[in-house]
Amino acid sequence: MFENPQASEPVQAPDSLIGEADPPPVEVVNEGGAAKVILTCDHASAAMPAALGTLGLDPAELGRHICYDIGIAKVGRALSAMLDAPLVLAGYSRLVIDVNRRLDDPTLISVISDGAIVPGNRNITNEDKAQRIENIYRPYHQTIDRLSGELMERGVAPAIISLHSFTTSLNRYDRPWHFGILWRRDPRIAVPLMERLGANAGICVGDNQPYSGGNDHGISIESHAESRGLPHALIEIRQDLVETDAGAERNASLLADALGGILDDPGLYRVEHY
Repeated sequence: MFENPQASEPVQAPDSLIGEADPPPVEVVNEGGAAKVILTCDHASAAMPAALGTLGLDPAELGRHICYDIGIAKVGRALSAMLDAPLVLAGYSRLVIDVNRRLDDPTLISVISDGAIVPGNRNITNEDKAQRIENIYRPYHQTIDRLSGELMERGVAPAIISLHSFTTSLNRYDRPWHFGILWRRDPRIAVPLMERLGANAGICVGDNQPYSGGNDHGISIESHAESRGLPHALIEIRQDLVETDAGAERNASLLADALGGILDDPGLYRVEHY
């Protein structure tokens, strides 16, 4: 069962934040997929509950990376079909609550994100925070737990692959990487994946770039995979490569080809702590 190792004390949440017309907090695609792999997208959606409006942001801000990982849901859906693997997508914007943060992280519900002030998060109460945790954050993690638990009950230690996208530039620096593979100690997927992706002509692959997984993957990989000894990797894709349907399909195919030889190894699916 999902446990946040630095969770704050629980606060009684008020009635549901999510209305009847709102999307669900989590979506599972291809739940019955035959692969021994679970794909996750922590920042798949730009959606916000109707009760929160736009959190005071204008349309231009809502279309930025601060709101969601541009293109990654398209990649996830395509890769899920190619690998025949279940895919778990978070249903709401990271600005509502970031499901890849610990409950005591100040960026769990950001007031400022990449220079943009989020007015709707300025004066959030403990009850408001508890509502977002109970209605959005926990259902997402509980769903990943349920899927991995079902596989483990069948004697399979599933691989967990977390999908993200990153901005093309930061602080006026153009990022050269097409893919970034984030990892800390477990090399089982990350190392051969970098080698296989890098064998494609013209593809630049970052080893813990543009962010380092050596310090922190975020809560999702740490809690669902690393702490349990499950094989895993966090894959970042530059967003300009996947913002269109064609780009998402093309890069999902590159990933599927690169992952194929790794995931086909039956020896991968065992618990190992590094």
